[in-house]
Amino acid sequence: MAEIGPRSGINPFGKLSYLVIDDFESFRLSMRQMLRSCGADNIELVSHAAPAVQYCTYNHVDVVLCDYNLGEGRNGQHILEELRHKKLLRRSSLFLMVTAETSKEMVMGAREYQPDGYLTKPINRAMLEKRLGSLIEQRNALLPINREIDRENYPEAISLCLQMLPKQPRYKTWLMKTLGDLYFQLGDMAHAIKVYDDVLAQRELSWARLGKCKILLANRSYDDAVRGLRELIESHPDYMEAYDLLAEGLKRQGRLPQAQQALQKAIEHSPNALLRQKHLAELAASNQDMDTASDAWRRTVDLGTYSIHDSSEHYLALSQTLSDLSEGNTEPESASQANEALSILGKMEKRFSNEDGIETRSRVIQCRIHAGQGRQQEAEKILATVKGEFNSLEDISPDAGLDYAKTLFRLGHQGEAKSFLVDLAQRFAANPDILAKIEALLDEPVGFRQKLQARTLNRDGIKAFESGQLDAAAQAFSKALSIVPDHAALNLNLIQVYLKQSESSPTPGTLLDKCRQLISHLDTLPEQHRQYRRYTALRRKLEGMNR
Repeated sequence: MAEIGPRSGINPFGKLSYLVIDDFESFRLSMRQMLRSCGADNIELVSHAAPAVQYCTYNHVDVVLCDYNLGEGRNGQHILEELRHKKLLRRSSLFLMVTAETSKEMVMGAREYQPDGYLTKPINRAMLEKRLGSLIEQRNALLPINREIDRENYPEAISLCLQMLPKQPRYKTWLMKTLGDLYFQLGDMAHAIKVYDDVLAQRELSWARLGKCKILLANRSYDDAVRGLRELIESHPDYMEAYDLLAEGLKRQGRLPQAQQALQKAIEHSPNALLRQKHLAELAASNQDMDTASDAWRRTVDLGTYSIHDSSEHYLALSQTLSDLSEGNTEPESASQANEALSILGKMEKRFSNEDGIETRSRVIQCRIHAGQGRQQEAEKILATVKGEFNSLEDISPDAGLDYAKTLFRLGHQGEAKSFLVDLAQRFAANPDILAKIEALLDEPVGFRQKLQARTLNRDGIKAFESGQLDAAAQAFSKALSIVPDHAALNLNLIQVYLKQSESSPTPGTLLDKCRQLISHLDTLPEQHRQYRRYTALRRKLEGMNR
């Protein structure tokens, strides 16, 4: 086999541009010398993340050789994450992570953003030439395909893949994987699944199994997708993409606790993926598992320190979660959570000081924190400073508006809160997601612990009703309504119980009067509310009984 390098007359290194990122000057100079001896010429050296990203912003780089540990500040994973996010690397560019560290946490974290390879220190010329030479050879062979993908000309990229398959059998795996991805991008599920089935018929490859499960999810074959992903994880427990897709499949099945468990398992293997921590925090909060949510938001905030994905929303979510946990409880642990929430808001105000409205968002949450710790006077004082800023709805984001209404409810300003939400609903009448959040807040304008209690009583009531225990059902629903009297579904649930009881009661009129009182409580229920059709059906039924 011919030697790769300048002496053979074949110099694949020479035509490419290189960026070496390392905080030690001696290593940078050593790498430059080794690259030059391999035939490279266009080599840039930088010591840290900021100049590296800046250089890639204004210059095309073919090969990045980046040390993982760059001292204080951003590391190699953060650089790769930012370059991928900003699309500063072409498909044909190579990114090699250079490291003396081989911990699982480091490797798993870096692998989330798909480096093209790893080089372990110490590095010598022979190792560099062999490893990088092989990657450059593959890069050059596949360059026409990657160029078309960068241009988003997927049909042409598919055509080139099909042409190359018989000519370049050594790259068959890459070509088949790329074909499956391209068909999926175009929405051609039939061809995509055929690619994966052809691969799996010859050999069990994790990426092909994942691709097939992805298509099953897209085709709404949720059971088959979830089953396939569980099997994939069992055989490849370090395959992070499978956990993410499994969580998505379980969510679509409505199995949110199991989706949360899937992400928690993934995080045990790879704890440094910010977006997965964020996803876990959101899932845990929807499952009312606020302890897990606070831990995941805390980790998200920490990971964001040097990440391109850092956001004030993460700080707001953490402080909101801690506020919910501490509300109505002055025990030492709750007081500590309240103080942590205030500290997080202070850090957020400094970190995102140039962001419009950040101080207002912070003060809204501070109101709830103080009120939850019994400091009502302090809460009202802060609330007075923000009310004027919410008078004009046009400048308010839906999240900020919902948070403000939540604070009004918590401080006992029910009328103001409801009026504000009606105005907010009119402004976002065409957005079903926001309307659903407004409904949820109107139904349950109470603290986290009260909400949990009401939901538990509602579940108990439904279980009792389904088993024919009508008295127990009526008692559970009544207790829940004492906590959240405006909850539409609970009111309707209790009406159904009373109607059922009236069928065998010697005094049905008393029960029907109770039904009429409950139904009148929902007279202002908006038509877009998800319980509206059920409300109108029960109201008509009661009106028919009047006659």
